[in-house]
Amino acid sequence: MSVMRIFRCIVAAIFALAGSSVAFAATSSTSKLSSSADAAHVHVQLVMPQSILNRGESADIGLYFKLEPGWHVYWKNAGDSGEPPRIRWTLPDGITAGEIQFPAPKRLPLGPLMDFGYEDEVLFPMTLTVANTVKPGPAVLDAKVSWLVCREVCIPEKAELALTESIPVQPIRPTASGADEDLYKRLLSRLPEPTPANAKVVFQPTADGFRLAWQGGQREASAQFFPAEQNILNNPAPQAATPLANGVVLDLKKDPNLSAAPAQLKGILELADGHAYEIAAVPGTIPAAAPGANASGLVKAAGLAFLGGIILNLMPCVFPVLFLKGLSLVNSHRQERAHQRTHGLVYTAGIVVSFWLLVGALLALRAAGATLGWGFQFQSPIFVALMAGLLFFLGLSLAGQFEIGLTLTSAGGSLAQKQGYAGSFFTGVLAVVVATPCTAPFMGAAVGYALAQSAVVTFAIFTALALGLAAPYLLLTLQPAWTRLLPKPGAWMEILKQATAVPIFGFVIWLTWVLASTRGAFAVLVLLSLFLLLAIAGWILGRWPAKRVPSFAVGVVIVTAIGICIYGLQKFTAPVSTEENSTASATNSGAQWEPWSQAAVDKYRAAGRPVFVDFTASWCLSCQVNERVALRTPQVEAAFKKANVALLKADWTERDDAIAQALAGFGRSGVPAYALYTSNSSDGPTLLPEALTPGIVVDALNKLPAATAASTATP
Repeated sequence: MSVMRIFRCIVAAIFALAGSSVAFAATSSTSKLSSSADAAHVHVQLVMPQSILNRGESADIGLYFKLEPGWHVYWKNAGDSGEPPRIRWTLPDGITAGEIQFPAPKRLPLGPLMDFGYEDEVLFPMTLTVANTVKPGPAVLDAKVSWLVCREVCIPEKAELALTESIPVQPIRPTASGADEDLYKRLLSRLPEPTPANAKVVFQPTADGFRLAWQGGQREASAQFFPAEQNILNNPAPQAATPLANGVVLDLKKDPNLSAAPAQLKGILELADGHAYEIAAVPGTIPAAAPGANASGLVKAAGLAFLGGIILNLMPCVFPVLFLKGLSLVNSHRQERAHQRTHGLVYTAGIVVSFWLLVGALLALRAAGATLGWGFQFQSPIFVALMAGLLFFLGLSLAGQFEIGLTLTSAGGSLAQKQGYAGSFFTGVLAVVVATPCTAPFMGAAVGYALAQSAVVTFAIFTALALGLAAPYLLLTLQPAWTRLLPKPGAWMEILKQATAVPIFGFVIWLTWVLASTRGAFAVLVLLSLFLLLAIAGWILGRWPAKRVPSFAVGVVIVTAIGICIYGLQKFTAPVSTEENSTASATNSGAQWEPWSQAAVDKYRAAGRPVFVDFTASWCLSCQVNERVALRTPQVEAAFKKANVALLKADWTERDDAIAQALAGFGRSGVPAYALYTSNSSDGPTLLPEALTPGIVVDALNKLPAATAASTATP
């Protein structure tokens, strides 16, 4: 017996022993049954969307769980540990209940294990069938429910719930039951759909697992498979996706104890756009992508990445860094050409190495089960605060409060040259760090393509992006004739260097706003305290330059400042809810934006309305610019209103796996991204460019098909 099987047996035994001592939550204090109960970390409820049970007909009913943040219940295949919810009915003669239905789950990593389940809220639908022989009058629907709710620990719970419904003598039209109907309809869309008739699903055994191919008619950037049975797959293993022209292929690792391949591979396949399908894959041949198509796609993506990297230099978050390097080039125009070229190559190396480290971390986190994209580090408030502090400290130096590196350069002439090369390298690092919240034109499609490919292709495309970012300064150092066009050094350089502190401080103000919008006012207090301590450190360096004891004191102050910042943000701040941000956005704009969800997109399209989705983040400077110069202009807002477009905002400021998966479905891996859906639910979205103008948006709206009569009705 394997270690994993032994672990599962132990867990099951613990659950059984613990469950034997747990009383019914709903009946511990009263004999009167209720349709809902509150237990440890969960609210459980029977949901009936209709208030009448007609004889000879069927009716819907659901078991609803509302969970505290961080807690979860389990899918029918719980994964490496856990148990799914169970329900046992006591019903009047002639009324029967169908099997409990399970929505598509999510992956729940737990140390070295991987569970499958649900967080926040979930509805398990069922169908009641009422025979013609049932006696008219009130019918009591009694349900004994048991479940396991887990976080770091697991708690088995039980409850006895009951609903009393009317059975009329003659069938009558059922009436809606208000909140129950709204809740049922909202969550019913999460059920997996049957495999479409035009889709083909096959699998092929490999040495260490299976290759699963989904051919649904369109290219899929990614997907994830949840096996219906235990002991088939190695659940924690990453599922590498290879896009096909008409679908996707997943590489799955089998359970170490699986001795023979199953006749069918059953389970749920969830695509990047959130749609999930119940599949039963049969053995078959896995389609292969045409070699020429892969090569041409790589060349095209690398070219777009290189061009996007060049344009990235002109973005407001990167240009000040490039300007500083140009200023240093002016100052060193009399140096040997070989020395200048070396600085250019070292600067390029700093950019390339930084991109490699960033992509390596991104791929490693994805392999561990995280759903991340371009700019993911800015979803951490600690990273945003420390980046703001670094740029604030740099701005103080540029403004003339002190000279960075004076202590080191005074140690000897030989160190001065090394410090210069180190400065070029870390300027390249800084350029990459400040570039990540920006997405230049042509860059979004290239990055999305890169992150959907193998690690080798991903690194190749990001290397092209890095070379594009480094190209302007590198070309100046490699072409000595061009440096003669630069002005001669003089006193103007010091004034210009100090003036460069202005956009740096402007960038710091923007990062402060990002932190305030995601973590609230107390986070700003923590950040201002960090700035105060850094200003004291800068004053010490300026007052006693190149002194050992003051330099040691500066190190203590900086470490203390960083510690206070990290502790304060972790201990005393909490994320600002998406609803608050959406409300603020609607207040600042004439248009009414709602929070995005795939269910909201489907709801509006089913009602005959086109949908515009703004994938954005507070830390994305390009997103903020597009909102102000295009999306919030009277011209565009009038066009939205005229076309009766439903406006949804997918706020990716904080990590959100659903948004990341939706972006991956578009072939994108970062924001900004803009998707315009027609009212026809069978049409895919139209993606707008990363850089918007009012004309681009209005032209896209003008191409929408003529509105249907249903488009005037708001769901």
